[in-house]
Amino acid sequence: MIYLRSFLFQLYFWVWSVFTTLWMLPFLVLPRRATMWALRVWANGLILGLRVLAGIKVEVRGRQHLPAGPALIAAKHQSMFDVFAQFALLPDACLVMKKELLRVPLFGWYGLKAGMIVVDRAGHSMALKKLVRDTVDRMKETRQVVIFPEGTRGDVGVGGDYKPGIAALYRELDLPVTPLALNCGVHWPKGFLRPPGTIVFEYLPAIPAGLKRGEFMREVQTRIDTATKALEDEGL
Repeated sequence: MIYLRSFLFQLYFWVWSVFTTLWMLPFLVLPRRATMWALRVWANGLILGLRVLAGIKVEVRGRQHLPAGPALIAAKHQSMFDVFAQFALLPDACLVMKKELLRVPLFGWYGLKAGMIVVDRAGHSMALKKLVRDTVDRMKETRQVVIFPEGTRGDVGVGGDYKPGIAALYRELDLPVTPLALNCGVHWPKGFLRPPGTIVFEYLPAIPAGLKRGEFMREVQTRIDTATKALEDEGL
């Protein structure tokens, strides 16, 4: 049964995504808010497909910690669904995305139109400076900037290798950081299968501004990885 349900969801995912990206083409000449609305529709359609076809529910915990205004969110990264879901979960999500994603047909266009922050990981110090500048600009638009500190998807049950980008933003913006734990990799792993269960996004209490770099990096990694391991161990 899991093979059939996974196949049906994969078929739905591609049909829904192709339909949506084509339907969204006129939005490229409309204001940014229109594109964000369309991305929210797409993300909610994926969540509906997961529930109906794959038997996977999506649960949000820690809503009291979910920021509504300008905020910096540091999220665990286990699958592409970690990225997609942010459009449905946050009022005005702004993702930090790697430059290579701009090459994805249409998706790259929509990412630029939606004001995502593009990072060239080969740029080192220049890339960090651009990341800070762009994030400051997005904060002026009262957006929620989501960064995946590991930089790439990790395996379930494995602690992350957290990169310095989040520390640079924390220092320069002098803002609290909201950690986000999740278990997406359990139900949206690499490959074809989509095991049924519950995907949980858990927003954790914000880390206050003003900590020293080393203390902050230990705190953000400990909070995210500990909460993520707890979600994995629940076996949802």
